Amino acid sequence: MRGMKAAALLLAGSMALAACASDEDDSASGGGGGDSSASSDLQVGLAYDTGGRGDKSFNDSAYAGVEAAVESLGGDTAEDIEEVSPNDDGSDRAEILAQLAEAGYNPVIAVGFAYDDTIAEVAADYPDTTFAQVDGSVDSPEFKGDNVTGLLFAEEQGSFLAGVAAALKTTTNQVGFVGGVETSLIQKFEAGFVAGAQAVKPDIVVQRQYISPAGDFSGFSDPARGQIVAQGMFDGGADIVYHAAGGSGQGVFEAAAAAGKRAIGVDSDQYETVGDPALQAVIMTSMLKRVDNAVEAFITSYSEDSVEGGTDIVNDLSTEGVGLSYSGGFIDDIKTQIDEYATQITDGSIEVPTTP
Repeated sequence: MRGMKAAALLLAGSMALAACASDEDDSASGGGGGDSSASSDLQVGLAYDTGGRGDKSFNDSAYAGVEAAVESLGGDTAEDIEEVSPNDDGSDRAEILAQLAEAGYNPVIAVGFAYDDTIAEVAADYPDTTFAQVDGSVDSPEFKGDNVTGLLFAEEQGSFLAGVAAALKTTTNQVGFVGGVETSLIQKFEAGFVAGAQAVKPDIVVQRQYISPAGDFSGFSDPARGQIVAQGMFDGGADIVYHAAGGSGQGVFEAAAAAGKRAIGVDSDQYETVGDPALQAVIMTSMLKRVDNAVEAFITSYSEDSVEGGTDIVNDLSTEGVGLSYSGGFIDDIKTQIDEYATQITDGSIEVPTTP
């Protein structure tokens, strides 16, 4: 870790130069170092998952939460947020976390389960920095320290409702699921979706495919491959495809538009974020994973000195941490049925599986 610290110092210097350059390029990440003069004491470091900001999904939702928190606490988003993304193969995840901590950003938020292998080491080396990991438990794969908080979600519950909606709306009795990377986390989306669809129609056919295998995170940032996989499902008889594939979901929407079928988005309300009326027309609903709310609440707790480190915070249907969007009005007519299933989940009548 001494080597990592040295690397972080060098990287921090590079970051300071990049911050100066951001005056000429508004698209660059904000932030001017932990000791810069800012409108508040809050200086948030945000380490993205694969693909970075602009995925219209998971990473963008995390940024929205940071932005909302900084603004509500009187900060300046151009000065008090530093954003960094891992390289293509993710080999520098430890370095970018150390870079943020070394530069004085606090708290530091890591977005995604792919930080599991690195955040514990970095947190141990920077005990005075408060860390949070979206989609990472403090006990997986090892205890990550008293200065780390896990921000977790019951993705299977929201995905169950997506499966209910798909089963109620399908006219072919075939639907599909496209996962970005075959990991235990994305399998929670799959398991919930299948269970929800089968709860409505036990004989429904659910096609399932992953864009990339475990360990290959390119499946979250390859819209072209996402389109090919989804197109195969539409060609095979599915008329609604649900994706849990990050930026690759754009390709799923494009396949749905080309086939005249429907798609279900994920994480954010993708009807609102996709930015293309032709694609909006095919996004039936989105499974909302309120990363924005979870991140905002964590930063607010940090500002109030009330973060309980070394613990996980689980966001589920009962806390509105997951759910469905109704933008576009495509599922308004089945809201009563969806609400009935949601109630059965929250009261314990239905236990949603987390594995396929």
